[in-house]
Amino acid sequence: MNVSQITLVPHLEAYKPGFFESLRSLFYFLLPSESSFRDVSHVPDYTSAAVPAFFSLIFLELILCLLRGRRTLRVNDTITSLNAGVASRLIRLVSKRSIELVLYINVYDRFRLFDLPWDSNYTWILSFIGMDFAYYWFHRLAHEVNIFWISHQTHHSSEDYNLATALRQSSLQGFVSMFIYLPNALFIPPSVHLVHSQVNILFQFWIHTELIDNLGPLEYILNTPSHHRVHHGRNPYCIDKNYAGALIIWDRMFGTFAAERKEEDLAYGLVHPLNSFDPIYVQLGSLQSLCVRFWNTEGFWNKISVLVKGPGWSPGKPRCGDFNDLPQVEKPIIKHDPDVSSWISAYALVHYVGLVPLYDKLMLLRHTLSAPSQALDVTIQMSTAMCMGFLFDKKPYAYFSELVRCLLIATFFVTQQTDLEESHELPGIVVQGLQLLYLLSAFIWFLVLVMGDRDKGKLD
Repeated sequence: MNVSQITLVPHLEAYKPGFFESLRSLFYFLLPSESSFRDVSHVPDYTSAAVPAFFSLIFLELILCLLRGRRTLRVNDTITSLNAGVASRLIRLVSKRSIELVLYINVYDRFRLFDLPWDSNYTWILSFIGMDFAYYWFHRLAHEVNIFWISHQTHHSSEDYNLATALRQSSLQGFVSMFIYLPNALFIPPSVHLVHSQVNILFQFWIHTELIDNLGPLEYILNTPSHHRVHHGRNPYCIDKNYAGALIIWDRMFGTFAAERKEEDLAYGLVHPLNSFDPIYVQLGSLQSLCVRFWNTEGFWNKISVLVKGPGWSPGKPRCGDFNDLPQVEKPIIKHDPDVSSWISAYALVHYVGLVPLYDKLMLLRHTLSAPSQALDVTIQMSTAMCMGFLFDKKPYAYFSELVRCLLIATFFVTQQTDLEESHELPGIVVQGLQLLYLLSAFIWFLVLVMGDRDKGKLD
């Protein structure tokens, strides 16, 4: 296989897995015979295909939580998590997946030690183990090396723990992890690696739940919801524990395992919470903090240590920081949850759903759309996410920002309706529906600002 012969669009020729195959992929229930491919161009985009399964399970979790009288999904936190997932996928517009593949294929072509058959069960199993082992070390580095932590902290910023939390991903993480996986290129064919690099991450979706308590003997082998709850906890005993992807055996082997303590309520999120639903800050808040620490730290080697040691390190402290410095979890557990009216939460849900057809078309046609079209779609996606964050955080400029956003997007759909319909980028009924949504929304915010309800606090 020569890298010059590999297309930069690896999924165009691949079939799309059906719903039940995608559902099975979330649990690694795929046979080698159905998930082995000769060439990377034939490997399905398992992640995109799994989106219906994601939302089906999130909805099922919500129903079960309501039946049990538990509130584990908050609208503000859930939409922030989903927006982070969208942002992490939008980075594919700059071909992160292709960069990762080209790098991997280059190493495989030039330096591989063995020629393993792509259609062998043994190759499939070896790739599963090699990928999971590499993920453990990437994940550990992402927590214990500060400059890598900035690419991972987004995932831990949610103070809830549910299936939506699993989708809160960093836009930067893939640019770090792809280097950690390169040793596998010494013996694993690229097409086999591409399957497991996707399914290994998909497996970690279903373990983000509080509904599953204990899986018996499987707790000794697999990463489970119980083990991963510890990983997401900010209780002192949870810090820097349970880095596993699919197999918990790596944590048991390398001394990073901790069992869940049933007698102690878990608090989730960052040790020092972001206290924000702003999607940009959720993605880059840790980078800002790192830059400030680097600038304010005296001494060249201390500055280097800020980058390469743990997030909790400071001069005179151990490499990963002093665990005695960790703040104790408050009782009762307090979450960032500004009190906004239920109609604003409902409004945010409607607008999030309104983005779905735009996002679907953007990702489907991302390699054929012009650069201006892509830029416009991304602007609509991210401006919506930002304005939703402003509303949830009750920023003083939130209402005006939302009015401007709705006016600009409504203007776009009105002026470009004919072009959108003729190009078949969106069906006419969808374009008209979005026109109505944004025009009506702009009118509502205009009335809100004119009537002064923001200052009177009637809508908060």
